[in-house]
Amino acid sequence: MDCSKIGKLILSLRKEKNMTQKQIADAMNISDKTISKWERGLGCPDVSLLSELSQIFGVNIEKILLGDLDPNHADGGNMKRIKFYVCRNCGNILNSTGQAQVSCCGRKLEPLHAKEANDVHKIKIDEVENEDDCYITIPHEMTKSHYISFVAYVTYDRLLLVKLYPEQGAELRFPKMDHGKVYFYCSQHGLWVNGK
Repeated sequence: MDCSKIGKLILSLRKEKNMTQKQIADAMNISDKTISKWERGLGCPDVSLLSELSQIFGVNIEKILLGDLDPNHADGGNMKRIKFYVCRNCGNILNSTGQAQVSCCGRKLEPLHAKEANDVHKIKIDEVENEDDCYITIPHEMTKSHYISFVAYVTYDRLLLVKLYPEQGAELRFPKMDHGKVYFYCSQHGLWVNGK
């Protein structure tokens, strides 16, 4: 651990939050002299205090230990680079359009890799007459142990996501949009994509 880098990060995060050393120290039940020592690079926070620092500053513990937030390169939120993440523990669905460190239920999540729709995992898209909607059906079982968890329609500038639940039909409607892709997630076999 580089105490100097960690100290500089703590100082910048404290200033970003408009907090004094005393306010940080009081929140952590430690001396403000300890905060000063850290910020000057004369020592590092004890491992037992990292969780509290993480919560106060809203920064991952790993980033505090590295002493660097290392921001992503701006990509303008390019929807062609969308990544989906699903927590195996609680079913939480997350997405990003750039590099992200995503975690849920205490575990890091890796981005899902979409496979091309096939005969087993496929969707049917029908345009609804006299309406500006598409009717999507997915011929897939919807039991508690094997079901389609979500369907997402992604175009160059937007994402529409519908959460599905076991024991309901895998049918839904989306507004018609040009040049999009439909992603769908099987609870047992992962993410699938149907280019349109």
